[in-house]
Amino acid sequence: MNRFDQAKMLLRVKKIQKELQKEIITVEAGDGAVKVEITGEQKIKKIHIDPDFVDTDDIGQLERWIEDAVKEAIQTSQKVAAEKMQPMMGMLGGLGM
Repeated sequence: MNRFDQAKMLLRVKKIQKELQKEIITVEAGDGAVKVEITGEQKIKKIHIDPDFVDTDDIGQLERWIEDAVKEAIQTSQKVAAEKMQPMMGMLGGLGM
């Protein structure tokens, strides 16, 4: 791979990174009790808790919903990032990565 190809590939990677920064993934848990918004870079933007679903006598349930939503959001975000980066993976091998 020559320097021109490497430069083109790096520009594509930077473009994908910018796309991932802008991509917002929303995940719900507890039938909508908890919503988590995360970027394609696995940065949590927002956690929303619907107070109508909160049972103050069972905070453990709310904690589980938050944990489940965050885990699913991260997994989904990682999957989206991997899908966007997939075409680049073969080219990265040419760089010795």
